[in-house]
Amino acid sequence: MGKRAVYPGMFDPIHNGHVDLIQRSLRIFDELIVAVVANPTKQPLFPVNVRLEMIDEATAGLPNLRITSFDGLLIDLVARERADVIVRGIRAVSDFEYEFQMALMNRKLRDSVETVFLMPHEKYTYISSRLIKEVATFGASVAGLVPPLVEKRLAEQLSRP
Repeated sequence: MGKRAVYPGMFDPIHNGHVDLIQRSLRIFDELIVAVVANPTKQPLFPVNVRLEMIDEATAGLPNLRITSFDGLLIDLVARERADVIVRGIRAVSDFEYEFQMALMNRKLRDSVETVFLMPHEKYTYISSRLIKEVATFGASVAGLVPPLVEKRLAEQLSRP
């Protein structure tokens, strides 16, 4: 068995920075599991099943990729999936402090699991799901920032009364 990695996140919604990290992770690891956290306390725009569908559509055709959802501790999912690595994206120094703290806690809970930080392509460093939702809420275009299917789903979701 090769190296299996888990890339966790809310993915609410998935954007091109996420897709970039998924593609790059697949060049490094033998298998990648994209794990959508079902955290209702963050009040996601899209329910988990819709986020899973959008990821599936945005990553169609990518080999050695599996998509799942989870709640609870990430490290428990990593153990269930028999993964070796957690992949996290770092866009800026401001992301690092939080991600570093989480990586250390995960190491404390299961010291056999490593966390790998990847930087997205520079053209995606300013993109976040929160910013995508905010811009789309005010009717601005998010074309080129998200896969076309996500752009369509955002428009549909935000046009509801």
